[in-house]
Amino acid sequence: MGLITLTVMLGLIMAIIDASIVNVALTNMAGTLGASIDEISWVATGYILANVVVMPLNGWLTAMFGRKRFYAACIALFTVTSFLCGTATTVTQLIIYRILQGIGGGALQPTAQAILFESYPPEKRNSAMAIFGLGAMVGPAIGPTLGGWIVDNFSWPLIFFINIPIGIAAFVMTLFFIADPAYIKKPERGVDWLGLGAMTAGIASIQYVLERGQREDWFSSPSIVILTVTGVLGLGFFIIRELRDPHPFVDLRVFGSRSFSAGCIVGVVSGFGLFGLNLMLPLFFQNVLQFDATQTGLALLPGAVATAISMPLAARAGRFIEPRVSVALGISMFALGAWMMGYLDQTAGYWDIFWPRAMQGFALGFLFVPLTTTALSDITRSAMANATGIFTLVRQLGGSLGIALLELLQIRHEDAAQQALAANVTLANPAVAQMLNGAANRTQALGQLAASVAQNATVVSYDYAFRFTAILFLLSIPSVLLMKKGRPGSTAVPAAAVD
Repeated sequence: MGLITLTVMLGLIMAIIDASIVNVALTNMAGTLGASIDEISWVATGYILANVVVMPLNGWLTAMFGRKRFYAACIALFTVTSFLCGTATTVTQLIIYRILQGIGGGALQPTAQAILFESYPPEKRNSAMAIFGLGAMVGPAIGPTLGGWIVDNFSWPLIFFINIPIGIAAFVMTLFFIADPAYIKKPERGVDWLGLGAMTAGIASIQYVLERGQREDWFSSPSIVILTVTGVLGLGFFIIRELRDPHPFVDLRVFGSRSFSAGCIVGVVSGFGLFGLNLMLPLFFQNVLQFDATQTGLALLPGAVATAISMPLAARAGRFIEPRVSVALGISMFALGAWMMGYLDQTAGYWDIFWPRAMQGFALGFLFVPLTTTALSDITRSAMANATGIFTLVRQLGGSLGIALLELLQIRHEDAAQQALAANVTLANPAVAQMLNGAANRTQALGQLAASVAQNATVVSYDYAFRFTAILFLLSIPSVLLMKKGRPGSTAVPAAAVD
């Protein structure tokens, strides 16, 4: 059991960390490859687009090729393309290699989750999901920390080259320790190209809109409008086709499980907070507190450490606490941590950041472990790979929605805050009048006032985004009641253990 766990965790950690590790290196990549920031951003966007297209196909691809061959092939593709990314000499090459890397990485996370969930007996699935959660939740926080350290001390190709020895080890271990379960059977028909095309166009279009909407000024951009329509129509056609098909390649009937559907709702919100804040916090640290890449990584680290501590604690607490209570507790703690961040300003020090960040990280253990085990508890073994692919996709899309919405709110609120603050910077304000009248250089004083207004508006906008996240988390608590009530220490019903 331990060797199986280590095998899947190696692949999982590679894929998770690589999704975020490049974010702190984009500026360096742009300088080296002679690319604009808009061009180099496709290094991150292309990877995520490939991820979300592959995730829902996880069940079908596993059945088509067999679990061992499919997982080994994904690791091999990810490892080879990691080497190619590190050797890229143009931005076009790097983007193409990252898309190919994303195809391999997109299947690693849901496949790892399915293997762990099925390999452990029901009474130990809390522990299995705690182990999985260490990669899934801690990875996004470790990525920027590791990436910042590498960029500051070495060069950006190393963030890809470090995958090579890990990938080789994971590939060899997969061949030796991962088995093909007897209950996974080949699909009864070939590829539904029409359904696959609709799904690919729909998910990729929606993901593009969420990733690039703010950059292209949302619906004032014709491309965003066209892709939004494409996404809605493509997904609508795909959903109708799959629900009518007796042998769908993506089985959406798993949403017939109340616990799975409710778990997906909470998964969207947890993805919103995890990925959304993982974008906003580095920006706040760098734009407001003037942190460099290494300092930013260190400021994010307490959250990852706290999650690593809380995951095993949550698994043990699952023996005594009803799963829904634990999920609600995790949501509430994360919301409190986000609300505390709403009080940060330009004078904040390390310890002002440490405690709310640690609380958020600690909350993820109590949220993720029971959420995953309860959401998947009604899923049969033969449908597990399909369900974990959908569950991972939902969380990823929630993260993309969080990034897009928090970015929009921060920018729009910054403009509004700057106008409101600037309206009070008049000679009628005694403090302003005193400053200008006592200044040796009036022009310089006006410049300082303008800079102060802009900085305070930026702080206000980030605080608004943090508090919005807190409120959204609290609003998701009622959805926890839709999940089936479980007994402490029991994480699955018989359906999860039979075909």
